[in-house]
Amino acid sequence: MATASPASDFAPVASQTAAPARTRDPRLDFYRGIAMFIILIAHIPNDPWARWIPARFGYSDATEIFVFCSGMASAIAFGGAFLRKGWWLGTARVTYRIWQVYWAHIGLFFFVAMSMAALDQTGWFDKTYISSLNLQHFFNDPASQMVGIFTLTYVPNYFDILPMYLVVLALMPLYMALYRVNFWLMAAVSVAIWFVAQTGALALPAEPWSGRQWFFNPFGWQLLFFTGFAFMRGWIPAPPVSKTLIWAAALFLILSAPFGSWKVFTWINDAAPDLGSVIRKGWPLTADLRGKTEFGLLRYVHFLSLAYLGWVAAGEHGHRLIATGHTLGARVWQFLLMVITKVGQQSLAVFVFSMAAARLIGVVLDQTGRDVASVFAANMIGFAMIIGVAYLAAWFKSQPWKTKK
Repeated sequence: MATASPASDFAPVASQTAAPARTRDPRLDFYRGIAMFIILIAHIPNDPWARWIPARFGYSDATEIFVFCSGMASAIAFGGAFLRKGWWLGTARVTYRIWQVYWAHIGLFFFVAMSMAALDQTGWFDKTYISSLNLQHFFNDPASQMVGIFTLTYVPNYFDILPMYLVVLALMPLYMALYRVNFWLMAAVSVAIWFVAQTGALALPAEPWSGRQWFFNPFGWQLLFFTGFAFMRGWIPAPPVSKTLIWAAALFLILSAPFGSWKVFTWINDAAPDLGSVIRKGWPLTADLRGKTEFGLLRYVHFLSLAYLGWVAAGEHGHRLIATGHTLGARVWQFLLMVITKVGQQSLAVFVFSMAAARLIGVVLDQTGRDVASVFAANMIGFAMIIGVAYLAAWFKSQPWKTKK
């Protein structure tokens, strides 16, 4: 068992770990970019395109992609800091990121709340947009709810992903300290916390006036985050490319679909009512295993199966993602890959912007109607905006105003 001496527990340990991740895997940014586009679609109110996102066909959805890829990205951005600079500076690096994400959450909430209030103030609409997000409690009692917003004891629906991410990030110093003792100790603690979360014992209150809890329980979702983290650090070996594993993953995704997707179940029930009746009896049996709040076991297995197929399809180091040649098709794919990757690289800025933009796109669709042309235009404009935000964020991060040496 590999252990560290007490004197070196919090010292830099770059030499003690094999080949720490230092460069971004192209598959990471590509798949996280895909997740960003799906998340935009999922949050545009009553968007018909949302009927065809991954969440409609199985247990897991774009949230799993986002969390898993965030764990992988954190292994590069923060894991290296712990291993090269030591525990204290690694913790400082994570704390700085927590500070950034916290204020992104606060800014997102107040911008959206202001936008909904501004729309209602116009008197032009036949619906109350404040109530559409259940924000009337905030506006009816802003003094106490303001405290709740800043202390995360009031986490309105729609604003629940970033708070979950904050708590997961806050667990990183603990897990890195445990890793210094033994990887399997860290893994056991992560699994144990996830297991306790399944009982509801670690639920966090989301509203002072009700019993509603955080929609995303961070103590459940941390398992997926740190799975991605461990894969990227090389603590868990990459699975082999095996026909057996490919078939097992594909069969699980296909056979589980009627039990994890109401859409797929409806198709089967319409075609074969007797089979549908049998399948429907299985739904209550898997309720606790497919829960999204605590991140149920079936969601974990479903996502890992999907991720494995995506990993195999992309090829070693993502070489199948990169088109070669000068044909029109190759050039178009190279352009799309470049754009999707850029969106994945700037995921925090894109996510915050898309959550705000999605509500406003929904308002436009309320006025234009949701015919095929209007929905297509709305979604494509949304895509163009998040792409623009990704490139703008990258431009600002490059600090072009500094003199290059």
